Amino acid sequence: MTRQLEPMPTDWRRALAVVAHPDDLEYGCAAAVAGWTDEGREVAYLLVTRGEAGIDTIAPSACAPLREREQRASAEAVGVSSVEFLDHRDGVIEYGTALRRDIAAAVRRHRPELLITLNHRDTWGAVAWNTPDHRAVGRATLDAAGDAGNRWIFPELGLEPWDGVRWVAVAGTDRPTHAVDATPGFERSVRSLLAHRTYIEVLTDEDPEAYCRTFLAGTTGAAAERFGGRPAVAFEVFPR
Repeated sequence: MTRQLEPMPTDWRRALAVVAHPDDLEYGCAAAVAGWTDEGREVAYLLVTRGEAGIDTIAPSACAPLREREQRASAEAVGVSSVEFLDHRDGVIEYGTALRRDIAAAVRRHRPELLITLNHRDTWGAVAWNTPDHRAVGRATLDAAGDAGNRWIFPELGLEPWDGVRWVAVAGTDRPTHAVDATPGFERSVRSLLAHRTYIEVLTDEDPEAYCRTFLAGTTGAAAERFGGRPAVAFEVFPR
């Protein structure tokens, strides 16, 4: 029998989502975020880059502010008002102590119980090669959950340690353990992804809204068999 996915933990109030690029969360888990903010939970976004290298036809200097605007509109569609950018260079993010320090600083500031990131493994489903940026940020986020709680790691930040991260949830994984019902937040997740219109119009010739709806219906529907027949956002959850 196919192993069923567990419901995501619900005994938390604050979450911080850390990803490499604008649109990473919208392709990955915006329906879950919409449901959480509806329940009165606080969710903040931390973008390691501004996605300036993501559109071949737009120079980075013009692309960065455009993608930042689209990301803020995208977050607003699912009830997120706190959106921060770290300004690492898109496409060449380096895993290491500098990245861990920046993420640990954000964890200490926001003090989340739930930390969210994107697939940190080499591949997507053992089929497609993952990007260096995703791998670096996902891995650094998993590590920063511990860094943030150790007062002797990055003391130069001048921030009180936060050892309150109880789970790190990885979206876009081929090893999911938990899921969130996507139905309540699905329509807003479509609007959230659609806010990245400039990027999507370069990516596909399909009608942008139809593209967003089809993509998200496919990803949430794929998890339904393992979540009681309900469309779902799946996560691999690492408890701490």
